[in-house]
Amino acid sequence: MRRREFILGVGGTAYAFASSLASAQQVDLSDQVRRVAVLLLGAENDPVAMRRVLALRDGLGMLGWVEGRNLRLDYRFGAADPHRLRTYAEELVGLTPDVIVTGAAPATKAVQQLTRTIPIVFVEVTNAAAFGLNENMVRTDTNTTGITNIYLAIGARWVELLKQAAPSTRKIAVLFKPEFDSRGYMGAIEAAATSYDVKVVKTPVRHGEDIKHVLRSLAGDSHIALLMVPPTPAFDEVELIFRLATRYRLPAIYPTRGFAAAGGLMAFGTDSAELFRNAAGYVDRILHGAKPGDLTIQFPTKFDLVINRKVAKAIGLEFPQSLVARATQVIE
Repeated sequence: MRRREFILGVGGTAYAFASSLASAQQVDLSDQVRRVAVLLLGAENDPVAMRRVLALRDGLGMLGWVEGRNLRLDYRFGAADPHRLRTYAEELVGLTPDVIVTGAAPATKAVQQLTRTIPIVFVEVTNAAAFGLNENMVRTDTNTTGITNIYLAIGARWVELLKQAAPSTRKIAVLFKPEFDSRGYMGAIEAAATSYDVKVVKTPVRHGEDIKHVLRSLAGDSHIALLMVPPTPAFDEVELIFRLATRYRLPAIYPTRGFAAAGGLMAFGTDSAELFRNAAGYVDRILHGAKPGDLTIQFPTKFDLVINRKVAKAIGLEFPQSLVARATQVIE
């Protein structure tokens, strides 16, 4: 599925969302209207980020919270830029909302550094304790609670799946944003790679030129594969990785299922949109008086393997039938 098709899949809903968001900004706040701020790591033009926003709004609507009637939502998109995240975190905290919803650890940390009183509901923080967000991973003792998306140990599964998809792999280039802390994944990745006699190459990419240089340097090596770890780059940069990985015939695995639908070879992780829909329940309970300390941190129970046969064909790869049989979704 091409990116254009993926975006069109949510296009009508996204247009309606943008229109209602614009009108919501005109709402005259009263005692009956509650304010919820949202800070996401992705960009406004990121279809994966848009799915998360729509899912959160849908979940709140199912619980009776409707924009323009009893709810105001204020959104900011960080575009995987630490400076933008800090700036937007300051803006949102300055609005003194009733709750702040954050997506991914960098956005959560940016907000948490500014307030210890406004309740924060995080989504897609891999390991809250490892990122210093909560000391207790079951019951929070701060103003922060939420839903994790994957365990740090999932790195071993990414390596396993890459080897199954491309058995000739002898090296794995681990792509990560050096501005953000991705070290927690490396232990599991390196341990699994050693068991498969695979070498791990840590590959920081700060911007598009880095990505072009790195992937160009890997071209022609039939024994190397790519593994992207969270927090992921801006979607424009992820798209560039999709294109170059296909051009240079590089097998790759991504941590969010939407990436496989948008042009990546394969992905293994949780359904991020569903997590944001579930987070609406925490927001609802806080708006009804619950404190973050009353709400235990949720852990994922379902992981999806999505494989893209169209991309596989483009790079000359045939997925083994055993892997196809395990896939949650196969994109033809």
